[in-house]
Amino acid sequence: MSGNAFKINGFKGSAVASGLKKDGELDLALIYSEREAVASGVFTTNRVKAAPVLLSQRNIKNGRIKAIVVNSGNANACTGNAGLQNARTTSRLVAENLGIEPGEVLVASTGVIGAQLDMDLISKAMPDLTKGLSSEGIPRVAQAMMTTDSFPKISQFEGKFDGRPYKILGIAKGAGMIMPDMATMLCFVLTDLYLDAKTLGRAVSAAVESSFNRISVDGDTSTNDMVLVLANGRTESSALPLGDLEKFNKGLTRVMTELATMIVRDGEGATKVVHVEVKGAATTEDALTAARTVANSCLVKTALYGQDPNWGRIMAALGRSGILMQEDKICIWIDGIIIVEGGLGTGEMAEKEAADKMTHQEFVLTIDLQQGQYEDRIITCDLTHEYITINADYRT
Repeated sequence: MSGNAFKINGFKGSAVASGLKKDGELDLALIYSEREAVASGVFTTNRVKAAPVLLSQRNIKNGRIKAIVVNSGNANACTGNAGLQNARTTSRLVAENLGIEPGEVLVASTGVIGAQLDMDLISKAMPDLTKGLSSEGIPRVAQAMMTTDSFPKISQFEGKFDGRPYKILGIAKGAGMIMPDMATMLCFVLTDLYLDAKTLGRAVSAAVESSFNRISVDGDTSTNDMVLVLANGRTESSALPLGDLEKFNKGLTRVMTELATMIVRDGEGATKVVHVEVKGAATTEDALTAARTVANSCLVKTALYGQDPNWGRIMAALGRSGILMQEDKICIWIDGIIIVEGGLGTGEMAEKEAADKMTHQEFVLTIDLQQGQYEDRIITCDLTHEYITINADYRT
C-alpha cells in the first residue's frame, strides 16, 4: 500500500518485523506526532482488560500524547503484573528513543491472549523502529497491526477550515471477536486540526457510538480494544466555530464508519456484509436490542451464508430478545423484497426473489416491529465454515 496518498501534517509512522510474529511479517509499529497532540480514547468494556489498555487509559488522562506504539502477535492480556510491567517498559523504550516522556506514549497490543511479551525482541527492534519514522509510514502501521485480517484498513477525510486544508486519517485492524461496545479491534485516528480535549472527547464518543458500536462479526468482545484519536493542531488552526465543528464531526464519523464496515467485510471467513435495520420499535433500547440479537444469531448468520431467507430464525431471535413486540405485526424485507407481512410469510415466490438478493456481497435486512417510532441498525456478516477453521487453528 502506497503511503503517498495517506500522509498527514505533523505525523509520522514506522513499522518493523521484530520477530513477535513467527512468519517474519511486520509486527511492531509506531505513530509519532511532531508536537504534543490532544488525545481522546474509547476502550473495551470487557472486564478483563489487557495490560496495554490499563496503561493507555492512565496515560491518556494526561491529555497530551506524542506517540502510539502497537504490536501484533501477542495481546499481552491475562499476563498479570509482569504484563503490566512489560507495557510500561515498552512505553519507556519508545520515550527514550524519541526523547519524550513515557507518559506521552500510548501502548496497544493484539494477538494471542495469555502469553508474555518477548521484551528482548521489542528492545532490539526499537532503535530501527524510531529511526524509520516517515511521513509516508502510516500505511505500514496499518499492515503491522494485522492478525487474522486479510487486508489493512485505512480511510481519510479532507476538509477546509479558514481557507486551509486539513485531514482526518484513520487506520484500524479487526476481523474476529467483533461485537458492539468495542471488539478485537484497534483504531487510531489522526487529525492535523486543533481541538480542545473536551470537544475532541465528545466528537470521539459520538463517532464511535454510531460506527464501531454498530458492528458485529461474532458477538465476542475482546480484552484489547481501543480507539485512539490524536489532534496535533499542525494546521495552526484556532478553535473551530460551530459550523466547522459539525463538518469535522461528520468527517470523523465517516472515517470511523468506513473503517468499521471494512472490519465487517473482512470478518473471519465472511462472504457477505449485511445491514440489519430495525424500525418501528417502542424505545431506542428495543431498536438496538432487536438489531443486535438478530445480527448475532448464529442461526440467522448461517442462513445468510446459505442464501436462505429463513425468516423463522429472524422471528425466533426477535422473540427471545426481550423487546416489546407482537408477532402478528412484524414485517421483514430483504433488499426490498417483503418475505414476512403481519407475522406471516408472503410465499415461495417472494422467498426465491429474496434468495437471489442474498447472493450479493452486501444487502439490507429490514425489520418493522410496528410498535413505535424508534429505529437502529447493526452491520454484521455471515457465519461460514472458514470462520471455524480460522479460529480452531488460531494458536497452532
